[in-house]
Amino acid sequence: MLPQEIIKKIKLIDIKTKLMVDEMFSGEYHSVFKGRGIEFSEVREYTYGDDIRTIDWNVTARYGKPFVKVYEEERELTVIILFDVSSSTLFGSTDYTKRDVMVELSALFLFSAVDNNDRVGAILFSDKIEKYIPPKKEKTHALRILRELLYYNPDSKGTDINKAFDFINNTQTRKCIVFVLSDFFDEGYEKSFKMMSKRHDVIPIVFSDPIEHVITDYKGLFLLRDIETGARRLIDTAHPAIGKAYNQNLKRNRMIRNKLFTGTGLDFIEISTDELYIKPLFEFFNKRARKL
Repeated sequence: MLPQEIIKKIKLIDIKTKLMVDEMFSGEYHSVFKGRGIEFSEVREYTYGDDIRTIDWNVTARYGKPFVKVYEEERELTVIILFDVSSSTLFGSTDYTKRDVMVELSALFLFSAVDNNDRVGAILFSDKIEKYIPPKKEKTHALRILRELLYYNPDSKGTDINKAFDFINNTQTRKCIVFVLSDFFDEGYEKSFKMMSKRHDVIPIVFSDPIEHVITDYKGLFLLRDIETGARRLIDTAHPAIGKAYNQNLKRNRMIRNKLFTGTGLDFIEISTDELYIKPLFEFFNKRARKL
């Protein structure tokens, strides 16, 4: 039996995100994420305005009047939530941690997929694959995934995004929509990422906390602890060289990451814990829609 506080939190996220799906995102999701292709459905009599290229000449000859082929989009999709459970995602200087926002956004994608009769699965990773939930349909399965995202206790604190991408490449043989939710505090995953993006429809979502961008604005001595390794270091942010090195490293990592995304032709989303995610989501949907 799940504790009542867990059930309550799941219900609250369910209600909040389901409302957004019903009112705002269901149509956008359906329009920008296409099925595997077009399949034949039936034939019917020709009516004025039909494309003559769809005429079925065999049936037309048999009945002595024109018939056209009708095609439907093969809609069913598989959606994978690739979810970073490393300790750095637990950081938050506002009312929400990065993990809090990641979970809520995952719920939004899960329920949008379920509403469109798509299969949903999840991969939770740190510096190893922590848990794999194979794709299935139905709301109860989406709620199970949401519960794991909320309360799974990972074995490891570190990050190895490369292992997560390799796992996708080795297990998902059919094309999937892969939402990658992470702060991307890692390096060396470029090769596996490019391979994954060739096979699947990949949407990277980068989460950050505002203090990560402005810590050098606060002058003085700070004792910093690496939340993944536990290492501690005393730094003086008033020292020009330290502030410059930190900002350059932050800028370099962001530039390398974004160059990888754009170089593979992918749209990506950047979300900060102190901002509503509605705006960047709509910008993403609109950008995708213009490409169709």
